[in-house]
Amino acid sequence: MDLLLLREQWIRAKYERQEFIYPEKQEPYSAGYREGFLWKRGRDNGQFLSRKFVLTEREGALKYFNRNDAKEPKAVMKIEHLNATFQPAKIGHPHGLQVTYLKDNSTRNIFIYHEDGKEIVDWFNALRAARFHYLQVAFPGASDADLVPKLSRNYLKEGYMEKTGPKQTEGFRKRWFTMDDRRLMYFKDPLDAFARGEVFIGSKESGYTVLRGLPPSTQGHHWPHGITIVTPDRKFLFACETESDQREWVAAFQKAVDRPMLPQEYRHFQHSSMALTETSRAQLRDATWAVPPHVSLHRV
Repeated sequence: MDLLLLREQWIRAKYERQEFIYPEKQEPYSAGYREGFLWKRGRDNGQFLSRKFVLTEREGALKYFNRNDAKEPKAVMKIEHLNATFQPAKIGHPHGLQVTYLKDNSTRNIFIYHEDGKEIVDWFNALRAARFHYLQVAFPGASDADLVPKLSRNYLKEGYMEKTGPKQTEGFRKRWFTMDDRRLMYFKDPLDAFARGEVFIGSKESGYTVLRGLPPSTQGHHWPHGITIVTPDRKFLFACETESDQREWVAAFQKAVDRPMLPQEYRHFQHSSMALTETSRAQLRDATWAVPPHVSLHRV
């Protein structure tokens, strides 16, 4: 999360806009509806184009439209599985925001920004407010203190590593990796819309182990600092460029392995072998919150 941008807007709200003195000046994040134009990166051409976005809690979704007069949205992102995190360095803009959601059970990324720092922070807060209201309905017994950490999350770690395939006979390929809770997603490029695959990182009680180094017979890697993740199905081999990268990745993996799995995470454990090839698209859903089957996305 870009704390600098959030801190700047907090200071402006307090001293410049005087929102703390005059509550009527405060942005109504919890109004349940917001629309406006944001710059969105194209999936195929990489160009940022102005797109209309609509956030509606009534429909439980964030939508965007390719044309101003379009009646049907280009994409519908359910609040249930939506996450937003500031990514200025990755996007190349100080107000860059990465939004992640599920499309056909696959993780989908969109990258957006606005020239006005207040506007993008207002969108970020509106998304968090919508998530909060959704979780209040989905988990009526949970306290606010339990729900707030689930409104949005930063990735545990991101960066380049090399990886090889399941047979471990082909060469290693450089890929961009993102560690999101127990999901290790890999991309050809950091700004790819879809992950090329996802690896579920379970707990040691479920047979997962993280080791420094690679098996002695391993060949084809260009970077010297190896990591092996042992799962009940197979071994995953990675190589890091520097020892510090290796150390940080091992720490991130070990944190997941050392944490006991929640009951709702076992469905990922059972299907973890489905999304492990270079061409696969993940069939894994975000297990941070398992939504009860009776819950509606509409406000109650």
